[in-house]
Amino acid sequence: ADRHSSSADAIRAVRRVRRRELSRVGIADVLGRLDITEVGEALTDISTATLAGALKASTAAVEADRGPMPTRMAIILMGRLGGGEAGYGSDADVMFVHDPIEGADETEAASAAMAVAQGLRKMLAAPGDDPALEVDAELRPEGKNGPLVRSFASYRAYYEKWSAVWEAQALLRASATIGDADLSARFTALIDPLRWPDGGATAAEVREIRRIKARVDSERLPRGANAKTHLKLGRGGLADVEWTVQLLQMQHAHEVPAMRTTRTLEALHAAVEAELVSSDDAETLEAAWRLVSRIRNAVVLMRGK
Repeated sequence: ADRHSSSADAIRAVRRVRRRELSRVGIADVLGRLDITEVGEALTDISTATLAGALKASTAAVEADRGPMPTRMAIILMGRLGGGEAGYGSDADVMFVHDPIEGADETEAASAAMAVAQGLRKMLAAPGDDPALEVDAELRPEGKNGPLVRSFASYRAYYEKWSAVWEAQALLRASATIGDADLSARFTALIDPLRWPDGGATAAEVREIRRIKARVDSERLPRGANAKTHLKLGRGGLADVEWTVQLLQMQHAHEVPAMRTTRTLEALHAAVEAELVSSDDAETLEAAWRLVSRIRNAVVLMRGK
């Protein structure tokens, strides 16, 4: 992206390299050269680099129109992307955060940050010879009803007063790795007490997580889908494994540092070491996670998407 003076040329280069890397990983996967965890890490690296390049291109476009940016920006990876477990068909789940530079007008800073985020999403979703990358920001505070971009101060105020247990659970996979390094570090420090709460999740929070999981099971399963065979939401599917591990993290990560990770299997292995889960149960959960992840990726590859 830095090699091009035109933001349009920069994003074309970024998307072209992404297509090449997706092909390279897909070929290695089909030939059995990569384990499913290595595939997830590789696809995560590709999406991370793509988002970083797009952030540069979109920022350059906004600065060409408005002048120097009055704010710093960072992109927080969420979901399977934040967990280093992206699949071939994964969207890029993210949150956008900005922090006005000293002396900058806050309204202008917010407007510039919004323009960068909107430009980035448009650049990556535009039709073309190279595959699009959908950028999904629905895991942000208040979901679709909340602003696409928030200031660091706004995130802090929101989490201090309004944060719900489902948001703390979503933050288990939050990874601040793109954009301003200092802002990313401060955001990580802000959310750590929420996802690894002192004393662990309360009994009421555990009940709420289980209630939400039951609602997900009943409402999000597509109409007509078989709960026994749906790869993500069916019994024994990805959601069951991930929610089991995430609940363990919220209960015990405050006292087991190795569980403070965005990676599902790393957290599961740490739970075994801490004797929170039996090795037999962990092997069953890991086998299910690996098998379902492999099948989901294979389906996408066979469809050619």
